[in-house]
Amino acid sequence: MLLAALCCLLWSFRTSAGHFPRACASSKSLMEKECCPAWTGDSSPCGQLSGRGACQDITLSKAPLGPQYPFTGMDDREAWPSVFYNRTCQCFGNFMGFNCGNCKFGFWGPNCTEKRLLVRRNIFDLSVPEKNKFLAYLTLAKHTISPDYVIPIGTYGQMNNGSTPMFNDINVYDLFVWMHYYVSRDTLLGGSEIWKDIDFAHEAPGFLPWHRLFLLLWEQEIQKLTGDENFTIPYWDWRDAKSCDICTDEYMGGHNPANPNLLSPASFFSSWQIICTRLEEYNSRQALCDGTPEGPLLRNPGNHDKARTPRLPSSADVEFCLSLTQYESDSMDKAANFSFRNTLEGFASPLTGIADASQSSMHNALHIYMNGTMSQVQGSANDPIFLLHHAFVDSIFEQWLRRHHPLQEVYPEANAPIGHNRESYMVPFIPLYRNGDFFISSRDLGYDYSNLQDSGKCPKVTYIAFAQDLSHIDIICFKNGTFFKITLSPSWNKQVGSGHGSLGLLW
Repeated sequence: MLLAALCCLLWSFRTSAGHFPRACASSKSLMEKECCPAWTGDSSPCGQLSGRGACQDITLSKAPLGPQYPFTGMDDREAWPSVFYNRTCQCFGNFMGFNCGNCKFGFWGPNCTEKRLLVRRNIFDLSVPEKNKFLAYLTLAKHTISPDYVIPIGTYGQMNNGSTPMFNDINVYDLFVWMHYYVSRDTLLGGSEIWKDIDFAHEAPGFLPWHRLFLLLWEQEIQKLTGDENFTIPYWDWRDAKSCDICTDEYMGGHNPANPNLLSPASFFSSWQIICTRLEEYNSRQALCDGTPEGPLLRNPGNHDKARTPRLPSSADVEFCLSLTQYESDSMDKAANFSFRNTLEGFASPLTGIADASQSSMHNALHIYMNGTMSQVQGSANDPIFLLHHAFVDSIFEQWLRRHHPLQEVYPEANAPIGHNRESYMVPFIPLYRNGDFFISSRDLGYDYSNLQDSGKCPKVTYIAFAQDLSHIDIICFKNGTFFKITLSPSWNKQVGSGHGSLGLLW
């Protein structure tokens, strides 16, 4: 009943997210390599008449890349988005979007001047109406064609260098599934040849910023689709879980009693069709996923390869990750040792920090554990558990940022795998976003996590050290039976110095 009401009442809301704007999918736009649609508010490209933005040349990073991808000019995603466009809207101030019609993350209002902070909550802390609304929103997104975006079903070459556009409509939910497929697909080299050692969103520094942006755009899409300006993605805290406690019909779908690989008929998601899961077929045809339905959602949690993933991550595993001081290291790929990113992603042991190709832990462990659609990288976003899982992974990333307060320069500027350097634009998003833009606190992007909201409060201070130049202070705190350090810069509350009590720290 709730879903039906939403479909009737909210069908007219317009949406915007990422990838190819419908307005830029014409042969004219592709051959001129320009994507500067008009903002509806003043009908000028990029809202230029209203001071929102201007159509400008794209400046690409010239920083050297790592050795993992040895080709040039073989993949449309290289030097994104220059194969398709070399001019896009560059928005001013707090404006954002492919036509500068949206606000930057964390801002709101007709002129994008109102700051706001939304809070992502544990799914088990949602009331029954809140939880049911979330499930209904997911289903509404699955049944609403994106009015603003389309997906390419051929490469730029297959489109005759833009003269023969090849695009399909797609629903809002599957738009994001397709983006996750596209960013991680293999390179098509021609004939029957492919290159597998490439991924613009995994196995390298951009893993955490890319998925952070993905969730923000998905959240923004649902807010616009439903008119619910305060919607946030809930997270699933899987630490120390012995089973998939969200895999019930009340939440994300239980077992089908007739087939354990399928979802229960009573689930919201049992009728969902998946897309973009047949990678070997696409590779053999040198084709892209075109969004055609490929069967039901599969999930059989716990009946996975236990030699590769013996258990789900523990609280101790998470704490070890957080203790790692280096964001990235060594080759900056899945062989990196003592890398926070590589350990959280699950290619390095959460006991030692050493890369281990025989094991899938942390983030990867959850994907393997689900033993179905979510266990294949390219198609994993078909399963809505993907959103809850990555929201929690993002919360761990946020804890690390708050604990270590890294400068922007900590994120690698050069020599990362293709697409992962700090100034590289993230595939396949239009408007354009750089990896380094999301190596900042979530609070600067307009959201927080309910389990982190008191993380800046220190009940008992045992030591305070001021830098000689007063550029920062180190505060040693005692909380929940453990000591930890907060490094605060550049400003702090005047209450510091009392020695005890809540400091009301400014972050």
